[in-house]
Amino acid sequence: MSDCQSLGDCADSRIVRLYEYLDGALSVEDIHDIKVHLDSCVDCAKEHDIECVIRSVVKRSCQDHAPADLKSRIMGRITEIHAETPA
Repeated sequence: MSDCQSLGDCADSRIVRLYEYLDGALSVEDIHDIKVHLDSCVDCAKEHDIECVIRSVVKRSCQDHAPADLKSRIMGRITEIHAETPA
């Protein structure tokens, strides 16, 4: 059994803390605590690895740019909607 008590109830808090950790939203002390925890908790380490893979795939998928014609049509339509909407 892993030592998840250092992060509170691991089953409830690990995902939130891992997201904060991966987003760089933790203090230096919290980052250290998460790293130590990941070294000792197989379940959280797996969650961390899965989240890293998901983020990598999403990042790669978001690198394509919309065609200029599509952007132009969308912006034109947004302008039309704003013009039609009463203030």
